[in-house]
Amino acid sequence: MVQSHVNVERDGRIARVQLANPARRNALGRTLLEELYVEFSTLGGDPDVGVIVLSATGPAFSAGHDIAEMVGRDEAYYRDLFGACSSLMQLLRSLPQPVIAAVDGVATAAGCQLVAGCDLAVATEQSTFATPGLRLGLFCSTPLVPISRAIGQKRVMQMLLTARSIDAPTALAWGLVNQVVPRDELDAAVDDLAHQILEFSPLVTNLGKSAFYHQAGLSEPSAYEVMNEIMTANAMLPDAQEGLRAFTEKRSPTWG
Repeated sequence: MVQSHVNVERDGRIARVQLANPARRNALGRTLLEELYVEFSTLGGDPDVGVIVLSATGPAFSAGHDIAEMVGRDEAYYRDLFGACSSLMQLLRSLPQPVIAAVDGVATAAGCQLVAGCDLAVATEQSTFATPGLRLGLFCSTPLVPISRAIGQKRVMQMLLTARSIDAPTALAWGLVNQVVPRDELDAAVDDLAHQILEFSPLVTNLGKSAFYHQAGLSEPSAYEVMNEIMTANAMLPDAQEGLRAFTEKRSPTWG
């Protein structure tokens, strides 16, 4: 029986997904990518899950792809590996629930991509982030997709072309993470963020996440056109009507 390197726990409406292969620095090998895809897909279809937290065991959040697995493979292997990683990143975007990365340690190449692919991220002061593919003769072409969307062209090009790490305060200033906290405060900070999200209508939160990523790929006129329709549909939902009434009646809303 193959040992699983992904732990999943439920804590009320919070689901916790943990990379658990510290001996390999939580490297995103083909098997681990498949495990993550299955677990996230399952959680995404569970209406009792409101927020998903992704963390890792050991000194590295994720060192990226498993380099030892990659040596001397054929074209089909590489296409499958990078395709599986890209599919996971797109799945994270398509999940109805917000996904929070809880980062403690190194997040390198595809590991950095994984952080950028989550909706939100909280990192410890010791965490570092890098896209050092040039050191291996392998440009971080797929990681740059979500990272560039998080931090912008000039900053991601600096990371890509110098292969240098950035520290947690820089990641915060550049927009790769939302918060930087001492290591012993990471769990509390992530839980606080998750519970803030859970205060609101799950249906509207899920709709809002989907709308955000939908409009991100559109021109501004098209985005307004589509968002007008989405916001109109949102306004017709029972939770929206409840929220509007609660505001006028000066009471807390009761979500459906």
